[in-house]
Parts: sequence; structure tokens; C-alpha cells
Amino acid sequence: MYGINQRCLYISFHFFVVWGHAQGEKNHPSPNFKQYVRDQGSVTDHLSRRQVRVYQLYSRTSGRHVQVPGRRVSATAEDGNTFARLYVETDTFGSRVRIKGAESGRYLCMNRRGKLVGKPNGRGRDCIFTEIVLENNYTAFQNAKYEGWYMAFSRKGRPIKASKTKENQREVHFIKRLHKGPLPFPNSDQPKHFDFISFPTTRRAKRNRKAHSAS
Repeated sequence: MYGINQRCLYISFHFFVVWGHAQGEKNHPSPNFKQYVRDQGSVTDHLSRRQVRVYQLYSRTSGRHVQVPGRRVSATAEDGNTFARLYVETDTFGSRVRIKGAESGRYLCMNRRGKLVGKPNGRGRDCIFTEIVLENNYTAFQNAKYEGWYMAFSRKGRPIKASKTKENQREVHFIKRLHKGPLPFPNSDQPKHFDFISFPTTRRAKRNRKAHSAS
């Protein structure tokens, strides 16, 4: 009889624990990780070291590359052109970046009218873009300040007003490509050859060599 009562108490306790766990799940829903990543990705990271990548942006419509030679921005640069080389600097731990012309030093930005311009200072949110990898493997760049406005170019390589752009348009599709020109380092135009350094033979080495030959 004592064993039966003990067994009933164990079953009741187990049922209470399971029921309490189920009630707790109802009262505390699971966190929304997508929303968390979206919120964290919109905050500028001031602590981590910046990651800078160097590449070109190939426009799907113009068949040329994005260039920032000055205030005017276009997608008419040939492959390997010095103005087509871009420094892409991370702004957050997510996919927000700043795009800078390696040759001109100007940042690719978007004004309130939706026009792409090159600015000497790229600290504003209008100079931050979110990289969006699409299902067709192209990449779209949405402005961080003007949500829903994308970087876009016409067939002639001219900037398109961002207020008229959508994610599924060909004009906003780009491909990242490595730059074929010289590397952006000092004296990079002068090829360096690898030279072996010859050291003089030491006395100890001579003695060891003689002992090895005698043996």
C-alpha cells in the first residue's frame, strides 16, 4: 500500500512539473531572433575593428562598373579602371557598409532627393548601405537613411532616382568582382622580386662539416 501511494505521488508530481513547464511556455513566448538581428544590425559598431574589402561593383544594366571619381557617380568604368576600385568598410556586425572610391577618397552617398553623389565625408547615415543578397545571386544596396531606396543605374550608367527603385528591378542588381588593376599599396606599380639572403659561413659550421666528412 505504501508503494502504491508513493507511486501515485511520483506520477502527480511529474504531471505538475510538465503542466507548469507548458504554462510557462505559454506565458513566455520564444524570442524573435530575426527582429533581434535586424535591430542589432542597424546600430553602428564603434568598438570592433573595421573590416575593409576592396572590389568592384558590376552593374547588371550598364555592363560596366560603379565609379566615384568626384561628386558625380556613374556605372561606366571598365574592368580594372582605377576609379572602379572601391573600399567597402563594414559599419555594423551585420551587412551595413560604407562605399568609398579608392582613387578619389569620396564616399558613395544618397541625398534626400534620391540621387547618388560622392561626398568627402561619409559619416552620415545617408552614406551607409545595406547589402542584400538576392535569390538570383545578385546584390542590392539599400540606403540606411532612406529605407526602400536602392542604388540603381540606367543602361547608360547614369544614376536612377532612388524613389523609383524596387528590389526586383534589374537596375539595382550588382555583382562583386575583384579588381584587376595594381594593388592599392605604396610602390605597388614596381614589382618586387623575392631575393634569398646569403649568410657567411661560421667557424662552427666549418668544424662540423669537417667532422662529418671525416666520419
